Amino acid sequence: MKKLDRITVSPEFCKGLPSIRETHISVKAIIKLLAKGSTETEVLQAFPELEPEDIHQAKLIKRL
Repeated sequence: MKKLDRITVSPEFCKGLPSIRETHISVKAIIKLLAKGSTETEVLQAFPELEPEDIHQAKLIKRL
């Protein structure tokens, strides 16, 4: 299994929910956008601080 080094869990970010690299962007928010039909490019435009690998790892969490 691939290492999830971009997913963090801290009470300081997103109320302790999994987030991306200690930001206030939750994995859940990314998954919701993708589920609604947004493309990876659209997610990156909505959250300019994200990188493509952040989205790929969020997708891996969804599959778990």
